[in-house]
Formats: sequence, structure tokens, C-alpha cells
Amino acid sequence: MNDLYALATEPSSWLALASLIAMEIVLGIDNLVFIAILSSKLPAHLRSRARRIGIGLSLILRIALLFTISSIIKLTQPVLIINEFHFSARDLILMAGGLFLVWKATNEIHEAVDPNALKDEKERRPTGFASAIFQILALDIVFSIDSIITAVGMTEHLPIMIISVVAAVLAMLLAADPLANFIHRNPTIVMLALGFLLLIGATLIAEGFGFHFPKAYIYSAMAFSGLVEGLNILARRRGPRA
Repeated sequence: MNDLYALATEPSSWLALASLIAMEIVLGIDNLVFIAILSSKLPAHLRSRARRIGIGLSLILRIALLFTISSIIKLTQPVLIINEFHFSARDLILMAGGLFLVWKATNEIHEAVDPNALKDEKERRPTGFASAIFQILALDIVFSIDSIITAVGMTEHLPIMIISVVAAVLAMLLAADPLANFIHRNPTIVMLALGFLLLIGATLIAEGFGFHFPKAYIYSAMAFSGLVEGLNILARRRGPRA
């Protein structure tokens, strides 16, 4: 209790908390886009429930991982060496998550571009609720480990980490339904979001191989693309000028 009081009275702790909350929210955008895309494949009455359960499970998972920080830090130690490449458990997890994102986004883009491609094949089964939750949780593990390792590098105080994670997940809960509904109302946004997932997946794979890209560059590109698409949507709604 005394430690919490000491943290609350230190300006540096508030600054670290604000920075960490901002970072967790930004890192959560990747997860949120994936959840919005995946939940859109479910029946309408299950979409919001799947998003809440998926995000709620991510909160539980991240807090549980925070209490095993010593084990999480060990994930950065090399466990596999191939020529000049040294892969840690974290690298392997990032690459697995990146490959899954690339595969998932590619499949969704193929279906959107050529919806009749599977006409002669057996009719595709709709995404099941349990399958959607499992896929959301699988990606939660990838994003959670990455964000927690980043958080450990920003502060050594566990209470600050927990508060920042809770705040970020609450922000995700508030933004999940509006974001998913916006994507549903604007079909062109779906392709842009799938492009984001491809970019994120490729970045995760590259990071697994030791090529680190500044997150600011990636999110700036995503923000610029979103701004351009927003202008396109606004132009379409206003229609041609008389």
C-alpha cells in the first residue's frame, strides 16, 4: 500500500502511466482491426458478444502475463540459431502471428475480390462463434506479449503496467462496436483494414527476423491511408456537384 502511495505522489509515475496508456492504446489498434474484421463474419446477433468476450479475454490474458514478467523477459533469449539469425521464443511467436495475419488477410481479400471463386467447390461454412473467439485469443497472445515486453522497457512498476493495460482494454471495449459498425457501413474500409492486417503481419514477420521498424512510421502510414479513405467516403456521400 505504501508503494502505491509513493507512486501516486511521484510526477514521474504519472508521466510513465500516461505514456504507457497511450502506447497500449496505439498497440491495441492492430488487435481491434482484426477483431472487427473477424467478428463481421459472424451472424449479426453474435458480433458484439464475440467482440466483448474476445477483448475481455485479452484483458485477463495480459494481466496474467504481467504477473509472469520474469518468464516473459526470458522469451527474448535465443532458442534457435540458423546461420546468422538468432531466434528467441518471442521472435517465433511474432512470426507465427504474422504468418497467421497474412494468411487470414489474403483469404479475406481473395474472397472480397473474387466472391465466386469457390462456386464449384463445397459451400464455405460460416465462421463459428467458438472458432472466432479462438482466433481472437490466438492473436491476443501475440499482441499481448509484444506490448508487455515494450511496457517492461518503459517502467519497472507493476501497478503502472496493470493500470495502463486495464485503461487500454476499456478503450478497446468502447471503440470496438463503433469501429466494427463503421467498417460494416463502408465496404471499402474493409479492404483498407485488410491491407492494414497484411502490413502488420509482414511487420511481425520482419521483426521476428530481427528487422525492427519504428512503430511511428507504420501507424503514420495507416493514419494517412485512413484519412484519404475518409475523404473518399465524404466525397461519395456528397455526390457529384451540379
